[in-house]
Amino acid sequence: MSADPLVLLDDVERATSRLLATAGSLDADPSAPSLLPGWTRGHLLTHVARNADSLVNLLTWARTGVVTPQYPSAGQREADIAAGADRPWTVLVADVRDSADRFAKAAAMLSAGDWAAHLDLPNGPQPAALVPWRRLREVEVHHVDLAGGYTAADWPAAFTHRVLHEVAATLDGVALTVRPDGLGHRIPVGAGGSPEVSGPAYALAAWLTGRATGDGLTVDPPGPLPPIPDWT
Repeated sequence: MSADPLVLLDDVERATSRLLATAGSLDADPSAPSLLPGWTRGHLLTHVARNADSLVNLLTWARTGVVTPQYPSAGQREADIAAGADRPWTVLVADVRDSADRFAKAAAMLSAGDWAAHLDLPNGPQPAALVPWRRLREVEVHHVDLAGGYTAADWPAAFTHRVLHEVAATLDGVALTVRPDGLGHRIPVGAGGSPEVSGPAYALAAWLTGRATGDGLTVDPPGPLPPIPDWT
C-alpha cells in the first residue's frame, strides 16, 4: 500500500463510501449492538464521525502550526460518543457523511510541506502524512464492527497487508510468528518465535485485531491459538 497521503485519501474516500452503503442498508435502529462490547451501532457511527472531526484538528495543526490536540480530553471524547449514540439513524448516517466531507476538505488544504510537518502527539511525534492512514484504518476496522455483513474478508488486500504488519509490530506481551498464505514470508508478532500461525492474511489480521476468534487458522506445532492482548 502506498505511503503517499494523497493516494491514501482516495482509499479513505472509497472506504467511507462502502461504510455509508452498509449503514444505509441496515434497519434504522441505533440501539442494535455492534461487535464492540458495550457499544451500539449508534455509538459506533458517532465515534467514526467524531474521529473524522478529531483528525481535522491534526490536519489544521499541520497546516497552521498552531497546536490543536486531536481531542480536548479522553473524557470529552467518551462524553461526545455517549451523547450522540441515541440520535435517529438518518442523523447518524448524515453525521458520518458530513464529517467525512469536512475531513476531505481539510486534507485538500494541505501543501506538500504541511504533510511533512511532525505533530507532537501523546504517543510520540508523528508526521502529518500518517493522518490519512489513521483515518483509513479507523473506517475499515469499524466497518467490520458495525456488524452489517462487511467482514475482514472484504478488506482490500493492500489494506490487509499493511494493518497486519502494523499490528504484528506493535502488539506487546506476545511472542509468535504468522505466515500469511501466498505472501512468501513470515511476520514476527511481538517478540516473534514459536508457535507459527498460518492462514489467509485477512483472517490473521482479523484475529490479531480482535475482530475474529481465529477459527480456521493453523498452529504449528499443533495446539490452541495463543492468547492475544487487546489491540488499540
